[in-house]
Amino acid sequence: MSPLPPFPKKAVSSSLDSIRILPRAPAGTSSETEEVELSLLSGEERASARLDGDVQTHVHAMTTTVMSSKDKKAMTLLIILYLIQGIPLGLALGSVPFILREHLSYSQLGVFALSNYPYSLKLLWSPIVDSTFFPSIGRRKSWIIPMQLVIGSLMLYIAANVGRLMENPADNVHELTFVFTALVFFSATQDIAVDGWALTLLSQENLSYASTCQTIGLNTGFFASFTVFLALNSEAFAERWGIPRLMLSTYLRFCSLLCFGVTFWLTFFEKEGKESLDESEITVTSVYKTIWNICKLRHVQALVVMHFFAKIGFQANEAVTSLKMIEKGLGREDLAIVVLIDFPFQILGGWYAAKWSRGDKPLRPWIWAFWPRLAFAFLSTLIVYRFPTPPLSYGFFIYLVIHTVLQGLASTIQFVGISAFHTRISDPIIGGTYMTLLNTFTNLGGTWPKYFVLKGVDFFSEAYCEVKDANSELLVKASECVSERGKDVCSDISGECITERDGYYYVSAICMTFGVLFLVLYIIPTARRLQALPVYKWRLSPE
Repeated sequence: MSPLPPFPKKAVSSSLDSIRILPRAPAGTSSETEEVELSLLSGEERASARLDGDVQTHVHAMTTTVMSSKDKKAMTLLIILYLIQGIPLGLALGSVPFILREHLSYSQLGVFALSNYPYSLKLLWSPIVDSTFFPSIGRRKSWIIPMQLVIGSLMLYIAANVGRLMENPADNVHELTFVFTALVFFSATQDIAVDGWALTLLSQENLSYASTCQTIGLNTGFFASFTVFLALNSEAFAERWGIPRLMLSTYLRFCSLLCFGVTFWLTFFEKEGKESLDESEITVTSVYKTIWNICKLRHVQALVVMHFFAKIGFQANEAVTSLKMIEKGLGREDLAIVVLIDFPFQILGGWYAAKWSRGDKPLRPWIWAFWPRLAFAFLSTLIVYRFPTPPLSYGFFIYLVIHTVLQGLASTIQFVGISAFHTRISDPIIGGTYMTLLNTFTNLGGTWPKYFVLKGVDFFSEAYCEVKDANSELLVKASECVSERGKDVCSDISGECITERDGYYYVSAICMTFGVLFLVLYIIPTARRLQALPVYKWRLSPE
């Protein structure tokens, strides 16, 4: 691969703008996932910033111009490429943790949660992807083609070994974590290249539709691998509807064939247009230097601290609550239906949240939405505590759907609000790098606590193995019953695990208490101060 040559300093716009995905899973995009959460309109204002170098000029990207057939074809291609990266994300952040919960402790699930990290850290290698390529193949296709081949091959490897890996996942948790981390890493790398290609595939007047393509494609792939697969993989669902159960190996083989087919089409039938690199790109070294200079700005440092701890308040809810509900008897297929119903509401909520976040106070809805999110975290804890014995009544199921929808709307409002603020303060001269850096810290703030939250549930839990003497009413406490090893020992001696203290409630209380205190003492005053700053204060070179 050949690095890009240096060029005049006046042309310093980066194609890293679109790297902002938060897949939200009910413990994807979100996400936040938030482990997986997507917005429909955050690309609109980013597109406006690219169209005009003067930050004071607001250009509405959603115009009434007729879309050309070329742009329609480009949108179809983008949706397909985003769908391919959504498939492994739905598995790693959604389905697989729920399947593993039956066999792993929360501490071991915390280890598997490390596979989410590549999407939060892709800023570290995105300048390399953006600036190094084979000219004969194409700037973006040089990365997209090999990444998709690797993604497809990895899915075939997992499909071939899923019986061994899932037969005793406690012994294979590190291998599972490694292969899914690799899968997410290559998907994140493909995402960087696709985001950059979107800027040249679409015409300038339709550039804002790149965000729509991203939302449709990623959500479709994510929900296919999470919601749809989880339902079809359920024995109860298959028996209820009289259909064969979809196994993970079969689904992975199908997805790998889809990935290889799209890659074949992309290689031989899709040509990549030429880009005027001397007017639109910067070198790898320049990007890393810019990132470092941005991090040295005092206001950016305050914003980074706020992002790093802002999501702790509802981390226990997002990382553990859904797993606890399944543990209490909620069917995986029922949870999948709840999330599926939630999906269109989040798209609609994202549209209205984007309108609310316009103007000179985009952080206002972001701050406001903290209170309902913390309230829903508290209500979720009560739901788990008072969870009814299955089968669930229709009334409770409807309540669960309403609770999930409203909770998701609050999360969407926050995501769109903070995206609007990032768009407002990012220097349009280096908008891509600036936006990517800020969104990286936003993503990381929802990723790093998950490992410690899952570890904390086991740490604060107390359970023992109760063994009844066959000849008397004597009860014997044989061993601890928190770890998977303890549970196996209890099962071997025909005992029953009895939970004396569930660490979920302790971790939830700690997270919510920290969330309220941090919101009142730091987030609200800091956010208002940062929002009131003139835009030039966020520039590397104040005007």
